[in-house]
Amino acid sequence: MLLSLRWIAGALIVIIPVVASAAEPGAAGRIKVVSGSVVVVRAAVATPATAGQAVFEADTLRTGANGRVGITFNDDTRVSLGPDSEARLDQFIYMPAEKRGGLVLRIVRGLIAYVSGRIAKLSPDGVKLETPNAIVGVRGTTLALRVDAK
Repeated sequence: MLLSLRWIAGALIVIIPVVASAAEPGAAGRIKVVSGSVVVVRAAVATPATAGQAVFEADTLRTGANGRVGITFNDDTRVSLGPDSEARLDQFIYMPAEKRGGLVLRIVRGLIAYVSGRIAKLSPDGVKLETPNAIVGVRGTTLALRVDAK
């Protein structure tokens, strides 16, 4: 338990606010920090994650036993995954001019730290963190989750 709390505290420090810019059309955000074994699965192809890499809707991020990754989304939402974790970005919509936004992140297993960005303020019901057993609606907050695989 103490190790988990240390990781969560470290993850929150790693995902300090950074302005995200998506140079690639359709990118939801960028990987800011990678440590250890981390892959991005896109269209059933797993590639090693690198800092600066774009993250798109439908991407899955998987960390190995020594892996950690921090992502900053275009609305400044920040997410970190700890070791042996997996999460899929099921939805990312950020249209501030139209006052529309939505983020659905499916957490399959592992540790995740989340710091809400502008979507949570723009569309309070638009952020959902889904786990195998629950859906967490987020309305502007910082939280950490642990999802154990079945």
